[in-house]
Amino acid sequence: MAEFKRLKISDIFVPERLRAVEEEHALAIAQSMVEHGQINPITVRRTPAKGKGATPYTVVAGAHRLRAAEINDDAEIDTIVVDADQAEGQLIEITENLFRNELSVIDRAIFVATYRDVWEKAHGKIEAGRPGNRANLAQLFEGERGTGFTSHVADRLGLSRRSVEYLNKIAQNLHTDLRIAVRGTSVADNQSALLGLAKMEPKKQRQVAIAFKAEGDLKKALNLVEPAPRPASNAAAQQAALLSKLVAAWEDASEDTRDQFLQHIGLAGDPLMTEIAEEAAA
Repeated sequence: MAEFKRLKISDIFVPERLRAVEEEHALAIAQSMVEHGQINPITVRRTPAKGKGATPYTVVAGAHRLRAAEINDDAEIDTIVVDADQAEGQLIEITENLFRNELSVIDRAIFVATYRDVWEKAHGKIEAGRPGNRANLAQLFEGERGTGFTSHVADRLGLSRRSVEYLNKIAQNLHTDLRIAVRGTSVADNQSALLGLAKMEPKKQRQVAIAFKAEGDLKKALNLVEPAPRPASNAAAQQAALLSKLVAAWEDASEDTRDQFLQHIGLAGDPLMTEIAEEAAA
């Protein structure tokens, strides 16, 4: 059961989100709210014990709108309060976000993969022959049979079955380092490029992530990690091959060895190199 309420913003807790709040997007919404008011309420669930009672509601969907209201110094915001536990709240968050046009392919992939994870935590593992699983699926599919979980996700989230399959491949096989490196770039919304990257070995993906951060261009990064065959006399090709080996050596080096190398080239303590070293060691 859902209930419309106007709540104090100070009463609403914002948990860690699957999709982080982007300040620029929130600023744009804030301007729209100044001109047109709040068109759509945010969705929250009751969490009376959160913050020892200080924040009795938790955001389910609409974190950008909530941030926009904060930017505008609003004290209250329109909400729809739903009866949901944490898992149900996550499913609502995922479903709402997947219908938004501004969502990148990589974020959409994460949402689709998380949908299954959250559902299994709430209803049990989806496995052939699992006791009670058939009953769970029958309830989930509202009586439909033979659809399979991928079809269910496609129907529930308004996507084609093929789209769900592609998004699952990206979510399951794209290395975390590479996902972080391309987020916010044009690559994050290039399904073909992401599928190609997801087919690479994890070690190669981490090398591409490092090279992409340095170059800012996927094609150049791929050429550094897997340079196209060129005549041995081609100096540029030789240097590219050397760089690829350097990236691979950095990947295999211990933290102490990386520190010694940075000192050798005079970059010890450099913020960018420290960040790359920490991500490579993760």
